[in-house]
Amino acid sequence: MPQPHRPTRPARPPQPQRARRGGGPARHRADRPRWGVRLAAGLAVAVLGSGAIGHAVMTGLDTGIERVDPFKDMKNRPQAGHGLNFLLVGTDGRDKITPQDKREYRLGGAPCHCTDTVMLVHLSANRQRASVVSLPRDSYAELPAHRDDSSGKQHGPHAVKLNAAYAEGGPQLTVRTVENMTRVKIDHYLEVDFSSFMKTVDAMGGVEVCTAKALHDQNTGLDLLPGTHRLSGGQALQYVRSRHVDGAADLGRMQRQQRFVAALVKQATGGGVLLNPVKFKEVSSTLLGSVRADRGFGSEQMLALGQALRDFTPASSEFASVPIGNASYPVKGIGSTVKWDEPKAAQLFEALRQDRPLAPAAPGQGRGQGQGQEQGQPGRRAQQQPAVPVDVPPQQIRVQVENGTRIDGLGGRVDTALRATGFDTTRAPVGGASRDVKRTVIAYDPRWDRSARTVSTALPGSELRAVAGQGRTVLVIAGADYRKVVPVRPEDPYQGQFGVVTGDQVVCGR
Repeated sequence: MPQPHRPTRPARPPQPQRARRGGGPARHRADRPRWGVRLAAGLAVAVLGSGAIGHAVMTGLDTGIERVDPFKDMKNRPQAGHGLNFLLVGTDGRDKITPQDKREYRLGGAPCHCTDTVMLVHLSANRQRASVVSLPRDSYAELPAHRDDSSGKQHGPHAVKLNAAYAEGGPQLTVRTVENMTRVKIDHYLEVDFSSFMKTVDAMGGVEVCTAKALHDQNTGLDLLPGTHRLSGGQALQYVRSRHVDGAADLGRMQRQQRFVAALVKQATGGGVLLNPVKFKEVSSTLLGSVRADRGFGSEQMLALGQALRDFTPASSEFASVPIGNASYPVKGIGSTVKWDEPKAAQLFEALRQDRPLAPAAPGQGRGQGQGQEQGQPGRRAQQQPAVPVDVPPQQIRVQVENGTRIDGLGGRVDTALRATGFDTTRAPVGGASRDVKRTVIAYDPRWDRSARTVSTALPGSELRAVAGQGRTVLVIAGADYRKVVPVRPEDPYQGQFGVVTGDQVVCGR
């Protein structure tokens, strides 16, 4: 049940916005049959993967990769499971950032030489599913005995925050620590710093994200209005780094990082990269030329990934965060850490080892079909129009509908349409006091203003009217202007046992 909120100015329904500097409104692809897209994708991947041509396109990419050896002398490693596991870490390295970008994107200050982001990425054995698990950087971790990279001093086992593993022992200690915590064997290691992240996003032509509420962070300079934005590399870095846009801090940031990766997958598989061999090489060259990777990852693996992604859709990717037992676990000498829920975390990582989906397909639906659907929401996948993300889930909003016109049955049609997109309607529409309402009105108690904005998103063009003391039920007075209800979905949908969402639940609708 939603809680009372402080009154804020009513927000307009989310519309595509022009992001600052280098951004622009979302560009819609021309309508074309899906079989045409799939055929073009198949041909492009066939070209990339066809022996000499594929190798010619990718020639020379290995030479720019900075190599690390995160698996050197590692013993007692977990047993290999099915599929392929990547450890993707983002560091706060900013040595290659220009002074102008440092000023514009607020990247000043000294780096801590630690990991800002840690993600475990599992590619299924049949190459039809990617599972991305975020590991909170402040996770309570116990480092094994090791030699400190910076001081050369030998350390015994001791407790730290997970991001400190990189500062003390670089990639090798990071891999050892993650393997010890998850019992998942890492096959490849990829390390991205601020500069390489920005370059890769720019090489892809920017990435589209959407938000149901304004996002402002003084620390990073992030400043986005509700709606859809195409972010440049620097803007994308602000988006994934911001921790101070709400009370969720680092956990909220991980959700935004997951949405961003889902948007990245959507763009790569939707025609902008995989359909164009030259573009694929450009993006691959930028990525491989600006990351640090293990010795076993190079152009051959990039080709294999390109082939594996040929049938991917946003629904093929799934995102989870490690289940949390205590988000503020105090440790002497370290401070507040994030303590995992060990039994649930063990089940999550066992699913990865066994190559099982973390988010089972909805009943009657195959993997990757339709729009995203939350559990307990029948019919959502049948809707043709993409759902607009909103702040408050419609299932939590009680709605009473009144017919403010002389149009017979209008109240019932509005009630049915609102219920179909998830709202908890009374199913008992009534006649309004006035029968001459021209514009649909949403009357709400100011304490539930966020709920009212969710309803207004579903009824674009409606008038928001605050009524003190009305209570939690939102009143919709249907006017003569009513045409339809726009489908909506929560920006942070129900995530099930492991906190899982699929990519189609969190990317922007078309």
